[in-house]
Amino acid sequence: MFESITNSLETVFSKLSSRGRLTESNIKDGLREVRVALLEADTNFKVVKEFIENVTERAVGEDVIKSVTPGQQIVKIVHDEIEKLMGPVDSSIPFADGELTVVMLVGLQGSGKTTTAAKLAKLIESKGKKPMLVAADIQRPAAIEQLKILGKQIDVPVFSKEGIKVTKICKRGVDAAKDEGRDVLIIDTAGRLHIDDDMMSELKDVRKIVNPHQIYFVCDAMTGQDAVNSAKEFNNQLGFDGVILSKLDGDSRGGAALSIKAVTGKPIKFIGVGEKLEKLEEFHPDRMASRILGMGDVVSLVEKAQEAISVEDAEKLSKKIRDNSLTLDDFLDQLQQLKKMGPLKDIMGMIPGLGKKMEGMDIDGNQLKNVEAVIRSMTTAERINPELIDGSRKNRIADGSGTTTQDVNLLLKQFKQMRKMLKQFGSDESSFESIMTSSPLAKQLNIGQKLRKKLKIKRKKVRKNKKKR
Repeated sequence: MFESITNSLETVFSKLSSRGRLTESNIKDGLREVRVALLEADTNFKVVKEFIENVTERAVGEDVIKSVTPGQQIVKIVHDEIEKLMGPVDSSIPFADGELTVVMLVGLQGSGKTTTAAKLAKLIESKGKKPMLVAADIQRPAAIEQLKILGKQIDVPVFSKEGIKVTKICKRGVDAAKDEGRDVLIIDTAGRLHIDDDMMSELKDVRKIVNPHQIYFVCDAMTGQDAVNSAKEFNNQLGFDGVILSKLDGDSRGGAALSIKAVTGKPIKFIGVGEKLEKLEEFHPDRMASRILGMGDVVSLVEKAQEAISVEDAEKLSKKIRDNSLTLDDFLDQLQQLKKMGPLKDIMGMIPGLGKKMEGMDIDGNQLKNVEAVIRSMTTAERINPELIDGSRKNRIADGSGTTTQDVNLLLKQFKQMRKMLKQFGSDESSFESIMTSSPLAKQLNIGQKLRKKLKIKRKKVRKNKKKR
């Protein structure tokens, strides 16, 4: 995500940080390169102009030039301005109190509205709501069938009706949702290859009939300025409450994410970061700014870990680390938990300073599969005590797992090193935080403070649950 702009900005900041002393002249030279990087990322030129002016105004001040670490201070300023560009934070859906909440999705054809509708339904359901989907796209062939299939996958009902106007479909969908006791209705409307009067007229009619509480514009992040231009036109003619950026995981430039809030004045609500139906996330400008600057996203990483790993399992693992009794079975279990968190490359990219180091490396699930196969080919005794594994056992394990003895040796070596490292750090959370926030830039942005706050909240919840039991 955003590899192009991240690499360009890291190069610029590296040059600035290597300066013995910063002056107004070399700050402006560096920001000139930042401007080029943003324009190459397909960011709106008016947005870039205002952004550079704001950064320059802050960066050429006496406080920065005389700062002990002026290079880091400039990164902090750029980070804050990027966050401001994409903010403020507003990823909430204002649900209607005691009545049906209607959400309407609009956008061009191919932007991913139908898949996003299902993703949004799944996300809303995870918040304790009972959503229903309405298949109101009667223009695109198989759109209705696609939504039905997606609805079945997430166990959310889909209302559809053939042979009648879109407005009647939506009105009957509202009635059906009320009859079935649903509290959120998501309407998937039709898109077009371009904005035209017929399209807008139809959407305005639907809006008038159902009176939606929220209208979200779904746009393909990979289309860059085209997405921004269409968003501006939709907002001028129809009006919407927020933006959902789809296919953000495939966007190497980032122009749409950086421009759309500034151009439309409407917040980015959610981002699609993968094809799977759980890959819709609430948008956080501060976290996205950190990722754009190659500084990882520790808070999101902790959230993903909390979703995949229960507190009880974490406490058991912590005890084993303290006792130095970690086995290969525990190691295998942790790999399973890691797979639940998402692609390994994405997880590595959230760790400060690690994204750049992993560049060019082939990180995929096959490596984890090989490790899993090797461990599963061992006996119970071998998993508990790897010291038992001699040459003949290694050959047997390699044959059984379809790997080589070198693969087995590598796994055993890595496991031994990991156990040694974990013994040194123990289960001390401050040690964990120091690893995750060791980057000077991470310290500059108080990532450790955010992480400590999140862990503190989690511990309070655990203690509260234990008291109830």
